Amino acid sequence: MKWAGTLTILVLLLAACEREDRQFRSDPVATETEEKITMSAISPGSSGPVEIHTGKGKEYEDNAYHISQGQKFYVWFNCNGCHFNGGGGSGPALMDDRWIYGGNIENIVQTIREGRPNGMPSFRGKIPDDQIWEIAAYVRSMGRYTPKAAAPGRMDDMHSGPAEQRRSPASMNEGGIVPPSAEMPQ
Repeated sequence: MKWAGTLTILVLLLAACEREDRQFRSDPVATETEEKITMSAISPGSSGPVEIHTGKGKEYEDNAYHISQGQKFYVWFNCNGCHFNGGGGSGPALMDDRWIYGGNIENIVQTIREGRPNGMPSFRGKIPDDQIWEIAAYVRSMGRYTPKAAAPGRMDDMHSGPAEQRRSPASMNEGGIVPPSAEMPQ
C-alpha cells in the first residue's frame, strides 16, 4: 500500500515537472526583429527621437543559455579576430564603459546587423537573427551588464582580471558620452 502511494506521488511529481522550452533550430535569416533605435539624442523639432523596442532583448540578456550560445558564436563568427577576447584590438574594446553607438542590447544588435563605418562589417543575411541577439547578449555580459547568475564562465586564459560573474555590476554609459576613464589627462 505504501509503495502504491509513493509511486503515485512520484508519477505526479514527474508529470508536474516542466523543462525550459528551447528552440534548437534557428529561424531563417530573413526573419528579423524591427527594433527602431536612435544613435544620438539629436532630432528635428522640440521632442526627442522616438524609439520602439520589442522587448526581445530582456529575453536574451537574463538567460544563461542564450549568453553561453552567444559566447560560442562570438568565437565561431571570429568576432575575436578584431575585438580579441573583448579587450579590443583593431576593433573597439567591449569590456569597458565606452560605447560609441550605445551600449543597450538593441544598439549592439543593430551594430552587428548593419555594421558601422570604418571597419565593422554588416552581418545582415549572414547570421540568423536569434544568433545575433545571443552574440549581443554575450557582448553585454563582457561589460558586466547581465545578472551574475546568467553570466558565462571564462573561456580565455589571457585575461588578468576576475571572471565576469565574479565582478561587480557596472553602470551603463550611453553612447556619445565620454566617461571619465577615457578623458585626456590634464
